[in-house]
Formats: sequence, C-alpha cells, structure tokens
Amino acid sequence: MADKAMHATQFFALIGLCWLSIKLLSFWRLVASLFILPGISLSTFGKKGSWAVVTGASDGIGKEYALQLAHKGFNILLVSRTQSKLDTLAAEMQRMCNVECKTLAMDFAANRDADFAKLKQLVQELDVAILVNNVGLSHSIPVPFAETPEQEMKDIITVNCTGTLRVTQLVAPGMVRRKKGLILTMASFGGILPTPLLATYSGSKAFLQQWSSALSSELAPHGVRVQLVQSYLVTSAMSKIRRSSAMVPTPKQFVRAALGRIGRSGGAQGVAATSTPYWAHGVIHWAIVNLTPGPMNKYVIDVNRSMHEDIRKRALRKAERDAKKSL
Repeated sequence: MADKAMHATQFFALIGLCWLSIKLLSFWRLVASLFILPGISLSTFGKKGSWAVVTGASDGIGKEYALQLAHKGFNILLVSRTQSKLDTLAAEMQRMCNVECKTLAMDFAANRDADFAKLKQLVQELDVAILVNNVGLSHSIPVPFAETPEQEMKDIITVNCTGTLRVTQLVAPGMVRRKKGLILTMASFGGILPTPLLATYSGSKAFLQQWSSALSSELAPHGVRVQLVQSYLVTSAMSKIRRSSAMVPTPKQFVRAALGRIGRSGGAQGVAATSTPYWAHGVIHWAIVNLTPGPMNKYVIDVNRSMHEDIRKRALRKAERDAKKSL
C-alpha cells in the first residue's frame, strides 16, 4: 500500500510539474512577444507611397492609426462620419507628413449602398497596402439586453459587423491581386469575455474574432495577412475614460504597440490571427486564459456582470444629477 501511495504521489507531482512547465513556457512566450521579438515591418505590405484605408478615422484610435501610418510614409484614405473632422485631419497629415490624403464621409449605421459604391470607386484607383477596420459602436451605457433600444441594437450590429465586412470585401480583392496586404481589425475584451449588460456589443466583437481567424486562413496563401487586434480599455470617447494609466493607455501608446507587433500574438496565444499588443492588456489576456477558470466560466462571467451593473448604476445616478442641474 505504501508503494502504491508513493507511486500515486509521484504521478501527481509529475502532472503538476508538467502543468507548471507549460505555464512558465507560455509566460516566457508572452514576455518575448510583448517586449523582445520585433513585429513584421509595415514595408512588407507596401512601399512608401502605398495607401492605407482607415475607418472610424476622425477620433481616438482611428485618428492615431491614420497619423502614425502617415508618419511612416503611407498615403491615407480617411473614412468616417463627419466631413469637417476628416478635412481637419487630412490637412494636418498633409502638412506634417507630406503624404496624400483622401476622405469619404459616411455613416456606417445607415449602411447605404451609395456610400459603399463611392468607397469601391476610390479603392479601385489606389494601391491599398493596409486596411484598418477601426469603426465601431458600443452601448451608450451598460444595459440589460431586454431593455436595449432596438435602434441601438441594430446600429451596433450594422456598424461593428456589417460595415467591417463590406469594407473588407471591397479592399481585399486588390490585395489578393497584388499578392500582399495587411488587414487589421479592432476587437475588444468584450469579445473574449461574455459581457452581461453589453451583450449585443460583446457578441458583435466575438463575431469579429471568428470571422478574422477564418479570413486569415483564406487570404494567407495570397500573401495577405489578417490580424485581429484585441484591446482592453483605452482613453477614448467610447470608453469615456480621459485619464491614462499603465492599464489604460492613450490611443498613441496603443497604436504604437499595435503597429510594432504585427505578427506577434502578445497575450493572445493559441488564437489564430489575433494579437493583444499593448503590454498591460497582453498580461491581462494571458492571465484570464491561464490563471482563471477561463473566459467562458460562469463565475468569471458573473464577476463581469457585477462590474457592469455597478457601472450602470453610476451612469444612471450621473444622468439623474445632470437632469436636475438642467431644470
């Protein structure tokens, strides 16, 4: 009996050692991907003077993608809703970076065929090396799904999913013909962690994960790289966070990491065509997968629900205070 107990102890110790070794190797890969190994150079996808198309380009992360790509010598096609903002940004980039800029004002929530026809005509005339699918929409505040306004629900799906697919379908054929290109699509931890009270937004971002991984496999034989870019919180109008921190970077910090880590997984190990490039977000992503019961675990989802219930209560109290002030 003593021998059997000893053998059992040794067996389970060996299993524990193997588990720990796998986790340590995974953590080392995380560190190497975030801090040591360089990403693929953007020049791989297009020469200086090629074009980058950036959607949702007038503010926040989209604006920063446009600026940093312009600084690297790419001409920029800016696509967003407000023409005045696009004109201001285009003038700034032309002055600072000496690149060509084109603009197209379109409301992705409207999903008008005429807008996409204009975009198609524009991209057919350009050598598009990079597409940044940044346009996105979330809920105004966390809200139970059963109480979500119908128009808000439709707009989120139309902007995040339909708009991204339609733009990519216009740009990808040219990349395939040229045998090179890069398609970056902005995702969210809401697509990793099922997020109660942001259920529609969370589902739309999970859709982009599956779509990007599948699209990557389709386009890889043609020399086109597809990468889904995961992020946690970034200072922006969407997140409603104004002050940056180690955990919440500015758009400039986030985009610098994203463009510098092309081809690197960051914290998204084992997920095809996916990167969590900003170091703090990468560590969080890795920890969720490796040090918790997992993102799909009921306990993890319930903790996420409690957090967003608190956010909703604070938002409603603030709205109530603002309403009283306006009387």
